[in-house]
Amino acid sequence: MQSFNDVWNAVCSCCAGTISDVGYNMWIKIITPVELKNGEAVLSVPNAFQRDVVEQSYSKQLLDAFELVLGFPVKLKLLCEDEANFPAAGAGTVVTTPREEYAYTFETYIVGASNRFAHAASMAVAENPSIVYNPLFIYGNSGVGKTHLLLAILNRVQEKFPHKKTVYVRAEDFTNDLIKSIANGTMNEFHNKFRTADLLLLDDIQFIAGKESTQEEFFNTFNSLYMDQKQIVVTSDRPPKDIKTLDERIRSRFECGLLADIAPPDFETRVGIIRRKAQLLRLTLDDDVVFYIADQIKMNIRQLEGVVKKLQASTMLDGTRPTISVAQNVIRDIRNDSQPEPVTVGRILSEVARTYSVSVEDIRSKKQNAPVSKVRQVAMYIVREVTKMPLEEIGEQFGRNHSTVVYALKKTEESIRRIPKERETIEDIIKNLQSDQ
Repeated sequence: MQSFNDVWNAVCSCCAGTISDVGYNMWIKIITPVELKNGEAVLSVPNAFQRDVVEQSYSKQLLDAFELVLGFPVKLKLLCEDEANFPAAGAGTVVTTPREEYAYTFETYIVGASNRFAHAASMAVAENPSIVYNPLFIYGNSGVGKTHLLLAILNRVQEKFPHKKTVYVRAEDFTNDLIKSIANGTMNEFHNKFRTADLLLLDDIQFIAGKESTQEEFFNTFNSLYMDQKQIVVTSDRPPKDIKTLDERIRSRFECGLLADIAPPDFETRVGIIRRKAQLLRLTLDDDVVFYIADQIKMNIRQLEGVVKKLQASTMLDGTRPTISVAQNVIRDIRNDSQPEPVTVGRILSEVARTYSVSVEDIRSKKQNAPVSKVRQVAMYIVREVTKMPLEEIGEQFGRNHSTVVYALKKTEESIRRIPKERETIEDIIKNLQSDQ
């Protein structure tokens, strides 16, 4: 086969033999092949609803067909054509997200007692950037709508002030961009990207905690923008005072602005979210079904929206009106799908390496100099705390024996007891690893 298109044609032929004609014509023919790279088959569909149906109902057949055609298994990644402008990792300047299915705007944000203050502050910033509430710091648990507000500000500013340069970035990507820029000698481009923005929106600021170089760069970026009267909005899973290893200069800047928290939605807000999502998806839900969903899913807005999307897919596939029984099954699936995946050793090593400014390769290496040895010991400790992995397996991950791991844990525990900053750094790393689970 000469190209991915050839591979895809062969995959389609396989699927045609395992999927009904109706299903094949409705759901497989809408897929466009994008690329096959690093063991991942990237495909595109027109919109998010179609993506969800393909993922839920046809991913297994597609994966089996790819393995049959290629002779080895691949991962599947589905992109949406109507979400092509959603801010990607490290994207920098961002354009408005699409409005066809579920735009991240103030119009689609359901306001209740739990988020009214944060919503009002965000609206004020979007209408008058740099005039009120600068910086704006929005915090709350995962899944309560912080990113929605951030993108609603972005969309309103781009709509009202199209000449302004807007930059949305996740804090983790800000860190990675900085590391790459230092390594490649492209700091001028990095500064130009962030320090010339009229509006900087930074998601999950807690990820820069403990990372000295990143914090120093963010502090300078913040000062540059603030002095030029540019608007800064950040989100976090906790207030500044609870991010223990956040630079005191940065913490004071945030606390001089406006802090707005978002609590989990109350029952009435959850009902409003469900009804709004169903309306946008043109799905009719009886009140008893809406109330049942709102009573079952209490903490996470993403899960509420996920239930409604799955009910819509179910309705489209079998033509039946959603009932409480169907909702029960969908909620069970959503809860199972939402179970946190175990944090991998690789992710732990990456976070530790970024925090202590060493490479993952050094942590895994045989180097015995004091700085690297200390970071390696911290990494072993965090692996034990986060994964609960047996000590023998931890040793295997680092190419060390059981006694070396025991020694590393003992040394790190001593440091935690003696040195408050070390304890706070390790606690922040663990919180960051677990915050998006």
